[in-house]
Amino acid sequence: MHQGAKSMRPEVSLQRQVCSPARAEDNAQERLAKLPSGLTIVELTITMTLGLILALAVGGLLASGQRCWHQTYNLVHQKIKRDAQTLMITFQSVGRKANRNSYVIYNANAGIFTPAEPQTADEELVCGDAVEFRFWDVELDKADSQQLMDVTKEATAYAFFYLDADELKVDYGPYPPGAVPAGGGSRNTTDVITTTLAENVVPDPHTGAFSHTTISGVGRGCVRINVRLTDPDDGHSVTVKTATLMRNIWPR
Repeated sequence: MHQGAKSMRPEVSLQRQVCSPARAEDNAQERLAKLPSGLTIVELTITMTLGLILALAVGGLLASGQRCWHQTYNLVHQKIKRDAQTLMITFQSVGRKANRNSYVIYNANAGIFTPAEPQTADEELVCGDAVEFRFWDVELDKADSQQLMDVTKEATAYAFFYLDADELKVDYGPYPPGAVPAGGGSRNTTDVITTTLAENVVPDPHTGAFSHTTISGVGRGCVRINVRLTDPDDGHSVTVKTATLMRNIWPR
């Protein structure tokens, strides 16, 4: 009896081993049945549409930012802005080194320049179409007596700012002679270097292109410029208003 009981135990164990793979297969099929079957056509279409809308929105923002950047860049670097900056820097730098006792504002008529005069003996605003600054441009060298500044001389060079049609130019030349003969006349062109500072220039109708204040007929050494620059392509305008103060005085 004991032997028979022992022989039946392996059969039961074998039966259990045969049934286990079947159950495992059934469980696997049940798990597969529970998995999603994938995206439908409607879901795929909605997803693609949302992605396209997002891409178009981002592209529009990038394009708008690029346009704004180009507009800002063009406004800052357009020619009239560069001309205005060049005009102010040149005018102020030349005026600061000029001789306060020797500068002249002129009125122009058909190429003839005449000194602008005050209308009264009291304080007066004198306006003109050109201004001549005179300054000392020889390098000072204490080792060479000929290079020392001769305070008896008014200047060794001049800068003549003037309007030529709608262009504002400056002539650089040796002094003497000056840009215009004493008392007025035609502009001197001998040994002159001409630079165009700005184009499409219109002087202020009330003060003219250049002006200064005189007291008892004597200028106070502060020369102002007041002009308007216009871009011929888009009509955009820039007004240039600045002044230069002359502190150098010689001979005393």
